[in-house]
Amino acid sequence: MTNMKNIVYLSAASLVILISLTYLATTPIWPFNKEDMFAHCRNSKVTGGTASIGGTLELVAADGNTVSDVEIFSQPSLVYFGYTFCPDVCPLHVSRNADAVDLLEKRGIQTVPVFISVDPSRDTPEVLQEFAEMIHPRMVTYTGSEEQVRSASKAYRTYYKKQESNDEYYLVDHSTITYLVLPKYGFVEFFRADTSPEIMAETTACFVENS
Repeated sequence: MTNMKNIVYLSAASLVILISLTYLATTPIWPFNKEDMFAHCRNSKVTGGTASIGGTLELVAADGNTVSDVEIFSQPSLVYFGYTFCPDVCPLHVSRNADAVDLLEKRGIQTVPVFISVDPSRDTPEVLQEFAEMIHPRMVTYTGSEEQVRSASKAYRTYYKKQESNDEYYLVDHSTITYLVLPKYGFVEFFRADTSPEIMAETTACFVENS
């Protein structure tokens, strides 16, 4: 009789384990994993994972006030690092970002085009405000001290370098990536220079709708 009871207990325990394993195998784990949560939206892969990009920022807004990353990214944001004296690349890319923002708005999704200057010597808050008004009514711009800008660039793993020049018309070499940043989640995706506004809008919509 004792042996029979043991067999019953073992059978019951085995059944519980089998049910548990079946549940784990068939239940999606992405709600508990930030990285997997947007797996079906992501078109790119980041070395070190998305958590390796972004972080605490402190920059100066167009009104002259110092703001943090929490204030900067209070809405879904398409973020570009550039400078207003850029002769061609920056205007092209931020205009593309603005087009994506408009496409998203037609879908009922509010996003913000964000421009962070890598040329704080010339890009004062006043200059940046004028630049924003030419690109998009919702564009927000940020500058800061050399240290603040360098820290922001490092956080987002961007590159910039002022070219040698004897006058004020110098150029600045810089990265051309646009970053998608969501409130609460931070950086989630990046877009290369050749990404169309349509693809950018479609991808952004996926992230926003699943956040």
